[in-house]
Amino acid sequence: MAPVLVHMSKNTAGKFTYSPISINFLVELAKTIFALGTLVMYGCGRPGTPTYGNVTTFLRDADHNKLLAIPGALYAVNNYLKFAMQLFFKPTTAKMLSNLKIIVIAVLMKSMMNRRFSIFQWEALFLLVAGITVNQLSSCSSTRTNSISDGDTINFFSILYTLGSITIPALASVYNEFALKKHMETSVLVQNFFLYFYGMCFNAAGLTLAILAGTVSASTAFSGFTMVTTLLIINNALQGILSSFFYKFADTILKKYSSTIATIFTGLLSAALFGHQLTLNFLIGVSIVFISMHIFFSLGGVKQENINTKSDSNNSNNDNNRHNSSSSSSLGRGGSLAVSPSMDHIALLARQGDGDGGGGDGVEDRMYDVPRKGGVSVHPMLPR
Repeated sequence: MAPVLVHMSKNTAGKFTYSPISINFLVELAKTIFALGTLVMYGCGRPGTPTYGNVTTFLRDADHNKLLAIPGALYAVNNYLKFAMQLFFKPTTAKMLSNLKIIVIAVLMKSMMNRRFSIFQWEALFLLVAGITVNQLSSCSSTRTNSISDGDTINFFSILYTLGSITIPALASVYNEFALKKHMETSVLVQNFFLYFYGMCFNAAGLTLAILAGTVSASTAFSGFTMVTTLLIINNALQGILSSFFYKFADTILKKYSSTIATIFTGLLSAALFGHQLTLNFLIGVSIVFISMHIFFSLGGVKQENINTKSDSNNSNNDNNRHNSSSSSSLGRGGSLAVSPSMDHIALLARQGDGDGGGGDGVEDRMYDVPRKGGVSVHPMLPR
């Protein structure tokens, strides 16, 4: 929906009458206010003074969630790139190109988070790239050299923006997932607040620099807004809020694959509202994407080894060994986690408790008063 709204917000000359940085700042501000409201309503998942209670508590929680500042900064850059892409590509093309980052995401997840993919899943991901490529192929009868189709312009800047729109959000998404799951015992509501707060700060800094550089006028920084831009702010805020739950309790691959449905929806809306033609290349490409989804989630699941917990019930000193053996049952070879749709990482973290995967020496457990079940740390939102 976002690419369509961005396209609709352009004037007849194909330019924006408002500052995209201002839009991004308002989106992050809306998300921060929403996150603060959820903290007030549902709490911070721990006893004591809430995050918003005093400066000391706020700074302590901000330090605890400081890793989220990195994806916050990366998202600030990526949100600007989304607007820049719309200056060169129509909504369907921009959405399809953005899906290229799924390969980068898979590589980053394998290297940064030790995630394991089966050969079928790698093939499915490359099929996804093939489907996207088919959509971008020019018609054999086309004689134009500066565009792929109506509304798509190819030059140095469009290629540069495309590369940025693939690598930066991929790194942001994977690191966001890593930061959220590193402190699985911390309430996702608190983590959301600081992710949005950091993002708001970075966008505010970007807007300030743009004003100082003269690219944006201070008097018109928040002018030029219409009903479409208002809908764009609401849409982007809701999308960002929902994404955090994907990263916390599922994973980035699952979230990105779900966007393929949005791609089809974007294509249909683009055709209905702007008269963009749904070409044969687009239809074939979407078909390949759906085949890729079927292979990845139905045929490519990593089968976990059925490791039975070995324990000596007659010796209470073996409790820790039994605990570690139980945790390893959620692991594949080499101690790697299976990728979604498996939720093994949640079961693993719930069983690890106060071990090395659930808070180390228990300092964070005491700080956040993690509920326990049989001596094991259990996050309130984790399955029992």
